[in-house]
Amino acid sequence: MKIIFFANTDWYLYNFRLGLARFLCEQGAEVIMMSPPGEYGARIKAEGFRWLPLPMNRRSLNPFREFQLLRYICSIYRKEQPDVVHNFTIKSVVYGALAAQAVGIKKRIHAVTGLGHIFISQSLRARILRPLVKGLLRLALQGKESRLILQNSDDRDLFLQHKLVRPERISIIQGSGVDTRLFVPVKKEREGKFRVLLAARLLWEKGIREYVETAQLLTPRADEIEFFLAGAADPGNPSAVPEQEIKKWQNNGLVTVLGHVENMQELMSKVDLMVLPSWREGTPRGLLEAAAMGLPIITTDAPGCREVVEHEKNGFLVPIHNASALAENIAYLLDHPEKCVQFGRAGRKKVQKEFAQEIVFHQTWKIYRSLGIMV
Repeated sequence: MKIIFFANTDWYLYNFRLGLARFLCEQGAEVIMMSPPGEYGARIKAEGFRWLPLPMNRRSLNPFREFQLLRYICSIYRKEQPDVVHNFTIKSVVYGALAAQAVGIKKRIHAVTGLGHIFISQSLRARILRPLVKGLLRLALQGKESRLILQNSDDRDLFLQHKLVRPERISIIQGSGVDTRLFVPVKKEREGKFRVLLAARLLWEKGIREYVETAQLLTPRADEIEFFLAGAADPGNPSAVPEQEIKKWQNNGLVTVLGHVENMQELMSKVDLMVLPSWREGTPRGLLEAAAMGLPIITTDAPGCREVVEHEKNGFLVPIHNASALAENIAYLLDHPEKCVQFGRAGRKKVQKEFAQEIVFHQTWKIYRSLGIMV
């Protein structure tokens, strides 16, 4: 059985889907990965997988260029003749599905891991594009042997509300799976300042502005607490935080900007609290990894985030766009280290029970088998 994974970045495939690809190979499948070119393509190949670069511009709205891209994907599918195409993220779902339909590939699995800028943003560009994207999704998700994987019930309700897909073709799988043998709690005594971490792509929708405002609100306690921001810039995303903003925050000492961090386990072993003031998520991997390592979490009462955190059990939920509530809860945990320990233990248990990668891989394999795919 030959499977093609298609995503809008090689970074995503390497960091979020490599484990699933290995699992499918263990079942006897051949997995090929396809994405726009980037620095992670070589790493994917070093892991033993074929990787196919695409001439894809994530922000392009040029009809001629997009039509050429669709033709290129069709040519790959005709050459490779995959048994299944498995697409990740909205643009890849739309293009991967349309190309598969055009060349007669019936078995299609689509994973929408978050609704993205087009659905979340209220910018003029997003509002104009939203009806077009909905129409394309409705077309792309057709087919008796097409399946849609979503990461939370709010996203499922939204897809059904807009009649984008038939309900029997939807499955909910929460996240891409956490390796609980790799992400383990580290025993440490709090020393020095209370360290707070936000780890995410540097997009406004991740709550970056609210995080910086929170740091500003807590400057009276700057001798007790410090804020870290880990994540790469994403210039291909319309919601990317401008570089000059990031430099300004770094220069005024509100937050320590770490940029892209390769070893998240090491970083999280050195912090005391993970936060994510996101406006909406699928199921945020960073929060799951933090919970697996026994860190307390503060995040928003938003789709995806509330799947990870149960309020006052393994963390706190705060309203979106509310830096004051975030600051208040951070200050509370600063003053109550015993609550941090309690939340951390509960978070670890929750990840082991609901989000471990073995659970996610077998849930995904069940969808493959429901399509009659046997190795």
